[in-house]
Amino acid sequence: MTTTPDDTTSALTGRPPVVDMATWQAARDELLVREKAHTRQGDALAAARRRLPMVEFDGKVEVVGPDGPVPFLDLFQGRDELLVYKHMWYDGAPHQGQCEGCTTAAWHLKDAVYLNARGVSLAIVTTGRWDEVASFVEFMGYTQPWYSVRDVPAPVGGDMGYLTCFLRDGDRTFLTYSTTGRGNEPANGSFALLDMTPYGRGESWQDNPEGWPEGLGPCWYWRADADGNPTWGPTSRPMPQWTRPTATSVETLGRHDHHH
Repeated sequence: MTTTPDDTTSALTGRPPVVDMATWQAARDELLVREKAHTRQGDALAAARRRLPMVEFDGKVEVVGPDGPVPFLDLFQGRDELLVYKHMWYDGAPHQGQCEGCTTAAWHLKDAVYLNARGVSLAIVTTGRWDEVASFVEFMGYTQPWYSVRDVPAPVGGDMGYLTCFLRDGDRTFLTYSTTGRGNEPANGSFALLDMTPYGRGESWQDNPEGWPEGLGPCWYWRADADGNPTWGPTSRPMPQWTRPTATSVETLGRHDHHH
């Protein structure tokens, strides 16, 4: 027999009610109807995405990787489809001073085995100079192919912070899709998982039950100090950087154009 406190409201002031399993299941089933509608709408959007017109461009334009300049066509690795994450870059900044959001995306995209199994290659491009980029990639332990697209025109180069898709037909290359901002969230699986949890992302913009913990600034958990305390202070790093063997405490972020 399941027992519950006599006065659940005083125990969990302002929070959702505590109920028996049958009542919870009924509420869960009601929400499931909305979730399924959301899924079907996502399917419809994906169908429309596949029908977007394409832009042809010169796939022979050169990008710079570990083997020097190579044509953009090489990024397809012989496959017909290519997903590219465009990683922002701050020239001369130390590793801990590079873009936190792009670090989040790139960290989640470390393994492309399931993309490859579907015939899709993955690459990360950035506007940084290759020597700086190579050092960052080595420090982070990334295994994805990275390339510098400094001074390369769009759609290969251009604005960073985007997920972009390309199609190859022999030596012809086409831009098919591009997104940014919250459109990048599919690359960051942790977001969708956090959205399932009771407190979500813990960010101030969330629509929370009254009495729920007050949210903090967006992305507050992306950086931490050496003790693991979330902070955007001068001795912090993007979270995954603390897993790197050579990560040490720092005195400055190395750039002063970003205030959170």
